[in-house]
Amino acid sequence: MNHLTLYVLAAGMGSRYGGLKQMDEVGPSGEAIIDYSVFDAIREGFDRVVFVIRRDIEKEFSELFRKRWASRVEVDFVMQELDMIPDGFRVPEDRTKPWGTAHAVLVGAGKVDSPFVVINADDFYGRNAYRMIASWLLENNRDEQDTHFSMVGYSLNKTLTRHGTVARGVCRTNEKGYLTHIEEITDIGWHGDRIGYTGPDGKLRTLRGDEPVSMNIWGFTPAIFPLLEKSFRNFLGKNAGNPKAEFYIPTLVQDVIRNREGDVKVLPNHEHWFGVTYREDKPRVMKEIQALVDSGAYPSNLFA
Repeated sequence: MNHLTLYVLAAGMGSRYGGLKQMDEVGPSGEAIIDYSVFDAIREGFDRVVFVIRRDIEKEFSELFRKRWASRVEVDFVMQELDMIPDGFRVPEDRTKPWGTAHAVLVGAGKVDSPFVVINADDFYGRNAYRMIASWLLENNRDEQDTHFSMVGYSLNKTLTRHGTVARGVCRTNEKGYLTHIEEITDIGWHGDRIGYTGPDGKLRTLRGDEPVSMNIWGFTPAIFPLLEKSFRNFLGKNAGNPKAEFYIPTLVQDVIRNREGDVKVLPNHEHWFGVTYREDKPRVMKEIQALVDSGAYPSNLFA
């Protein structure tokens, strides 16, 4: 079981960014953040990339990234659309946004038959993240039915922007480093010199800042797909009529842990993370990437 797939979530609407940040140029030769992820994954032995996209961006997106990477790695695409839900449910008439990150993984069922690493298209994780998670996946799963999953964890205070709030999966682990609880909190941000979010009562809930958080870099085997479908059905049973509810990967993972259907090893990573949530984040990201190029970590042209 040596094949590895990079599974890139690129179907987001980019509403806070104000455009298709999945394709926005941030590198010195026109590279998008996705390109650095693919480049790092190839260096760490991944032999396939699957992009999750929407029909309305399929032509432009697929042409661009096939041209860039199809000569160096197998490239494939899956669509995430609103009507991709189980029998017995229907899409609310006023729903316009995708069903969320866990649903984006679920639509890959039947397309992915090897261990795979899920990432966001707009997050820069660093080469070490791919090395750690690939090694752990291959060393701890004998076949595709094993359910020893993993995630790369980052310190909360190293993942925030000064330009608004963000969603983070805040984690708790046991003494062996396995995930015991994860909660998706959607409006974490700086409040003066404190980090926190607004609770249901309208009051500020503060966080220390050193909590391990998920940045949506997960290691799964194909055994996750039947667990995903069951968890999604449960989600729809509670939220099908809510046009804004989203099925997040932490929701799925919490179900897996609660039901003792698998375990999740948290792999701490102290390498730099950055991403583009807001348009104002882009200049910083471009500066960070240029610094990495100047240091020799990346060539000035990934496609040369």
